[in-house]
Amino acid sequence: MERRGEIGLRRALGARGGQIAVQFLLEAVLMGLIGGIGGLIVGALTVYGYALAQGWPASIPLYTVVAGPLVSVLVAALAGTYPALRAARASPTDALRSA
Repeated sequence: MERRGEIGLRRALGARGGQIAVQFLLEAVLMGLIGGIGGLIVGALTVYGYALAQGWPASIPLYTVVAGPLVSVLVAALAGTYPALRAARASPTDALRSA
């Protein structure tokens, strides 16, 4: 809803609904990937820091390194689907009028 003016302008300039949907979905997936990688880094630093403080060996299984960002991307894609489809269906005149 916050980007209705941008959507209306893009539609008025000739962007098709599918292009707008792909843009919104791609943005959601990239934010999910960045968040997943950031969470992985913070989590790994926490695990290694705590293990170092306790004098323990630290180990992070490879599947968690892969699964963390992958699940984050999946959740972001699912959460971004509805707004992407809604933005793609917005009419240019209504979107520009509300901006």
